[in-house]
Amino acid sequence: MSVFSNPSDREIRDVLARRMTIAVVGCSPDPRRDSHRVALVLQQRGHRVIPVHPGAGTIFGTTCYPSLRAVPGPVDMVDVFRRPEAVPEVVDDAIAIHAAVLWLQLGVVDDAAALRARAAGMTVIMDRCPAVEYRRLFTDREALL
Repeated sequence: MSVFSNPSDREIRDVLARRMTIAVVGCSPDPRRDSHRVALVLQQRGHRVIPVHPGAGTIFGTTCYPSLRAVPGPVDMVDVFRRPEAVPEVVDDAIAIHAAVLWLQLGVVDDAAALRARAAGMTVIMDRCPAVEYRRLFTDREALL
């Protein structure tokens, strides 16, 4: 039984309705991967997407950074496509860069790290996908920000 609970649908909708700079940790250069496709959805929704993946030069024509701490400028949301065992380090980095939102993708679950991020003042959404949440929480008329 999880001790962590996600924000309400209204709070998740409010997060997604804001124009943000989103660092996608684990963003793949391979268009067949979920991380690549979700990052594109985020761009299409009007967000600035910064790919974070060591070894990838550019993704979507955007410089790819090896870590969150290497990203220049502020990041509003960190969207995590990494295995659960990598989450504590990502949370350390998200806290260090003062991100406001931590989003852990479907299957990425770490209650302790999520609670630590929340205690640091972040809004935390875990085991959800923003692309799915857009479809679930917004109408077709609200398709783009």
